[in-house]
Amino acid sequence: MQYLSTRGTTSSLSFTQAVLTGLAEDGGLLLPRAIPRIDRATFESWQDLSYSDLAFEIMSRFIDDIPNSDLKSLISDSYASFSHNEVTPLVHIDGIHILELFHGPTLAFKDIALQFLGNLFTYLLKRDDTFLNIIGATSGDTGSAAIHGVKGKERINIFILHPHNRISEVQEKQMTTVSDSNVFNIAVNGTFDDAQALVKGIFGDVEFKNSYHLGAINSINWARILAQVVYYVFSCLHISGHEKHRAAAFSVPTGNFGDIFAGYIAKKMLPEGCISKLILASNSNDILSRFVNSGDYSLGEVMSTSSPSMDIQAASNFERYLYYLMDCEPDLVREAMLKFSVDGKLYLQDYMSHIKRDFVASTISEEEVLETISRYHKEHHYILDPHTAVGIRAAEQHQDLGVPVICLATAHPAKFGATVEKATGTQAEVPPVLSDLEDRPTRCEIMDCDRNDIMAYIVQHGISKS
Repeated sequence: MQYLSTRGTTSSLSFTQAVLTGLAEDGGLLLPRAIPRIDRATFESWQDLSYSDLAFEIMSRFIDDIPNSDLKSLISDSYASFSHNEVTPLVHIDGIHILELFHGPTLAFKDIALQFLGNLFTYLLKRDDTFLNIIGATSGDTGSAAIHGVKGKERINIFILHPHNRISEVQEKQMTTVSDSNVFNIAVNGTFDDAQALVKGIFGDVEFKNSYHLGAINSINWARILAQVVYYVFSCLHISGHEKHRAAAFSVPTGNFGDIFAGYIAKKMLPEGCISKLILASNSNDILSRFVNSGDYSLGEVMSTSSPSMDIQAASNFERYLYYLMDCEPDLVREAMLKFSVDGKLYLQDYMSHIKRDFVASTISEEEVLETISRYHKEHHYILDPHTAVGIRAAEQHQDLGVPVICLATAHPAKFGATVEKATGTQAEVPPVLSDLEDRPTRCEIMDCDRNDIMAYIVQHGISKS
């Protein structure tokens, strides 16, 4: 399987080259040359597979430069630490199917991809006798999941940027209390979009990137998307097998378009009708829902909300979808992204029929988030985190789809205790992994959004050839 840039001006790469490259040298994102198609018989034959076995069946169709036995071991090791034997169990409440994605070590859906990616990095670096300086930006959960995927591992140093005072206290503590010497936390004075732009700018310096062997853990790394495709297929099989439905819709709280793009890939892979629609659920930062509803993809001011992992305007994975929307024409994508970098606006009304074929969207207010958390607690004794509440509320607004709706529960509610208590009057039960966070010492550098300063910090603390 070969991987190509959305902007079309770099040579094709193998899967492992794509993983270690992260962002393509022309500034584009990497995608497989073709998406494997799964026929109905094959799909139904997967019905009784374990999560890890299903992950192998899906990932092996995209990976042809890792021996199958090694890939199976990498997958098995990645999910051995999850607290639920199904890895991503489905909970059924009042006609809504909640896909719990928070049973990994940091209690967020990012663990599902980043446990795998951390193990994959370790495997490849040992195989190739080399090293990696990982740099990434986080709006909350990616950072802690990435850190826990690679902390203490040889041949890797990791640098995580997060927006200072713009994530939850638990999210911050999960990163800054990690004491391993290969972990470096940087709080930048700005928004997540500012931090993400810094990371992309550093990757754009090809000489620096190659000299310091920079690697990406954000969802610009294709392996992140691939690992997330699995739970869409896993839950489709559950619905198909247990409710005699051949179709389901997914409601996805998203700010960076990565999680819902994994659903889009799953939709293209699976037999016709397995996934009918993807419900894009936005908080007050509504650039993506505006795009789906009216073709307006234009930047606004980043607003702080109770669902901080979605407090994003420029969605880094949007370019991947744009590539398919524009019929895989890299020249059109390159032109559109250049326009967006200058104007901060794209008007895509000419593509509305294609967009509506796959997506519907809703924007959910802070008041609706609190009301949804409160109602689910009162009526069902089930506590939602604020991101999941955005997805649940959006699903309720699209009940006319006529198929079962699977809502992605992206984080454990204890990670957002203040919001849960405000909505319910009670505190979410704190899992043992979070119980002593408050008392642990922290390590973090507070820095301005200056690319040269961040690069100098990487030079000072990163692994180098010398």
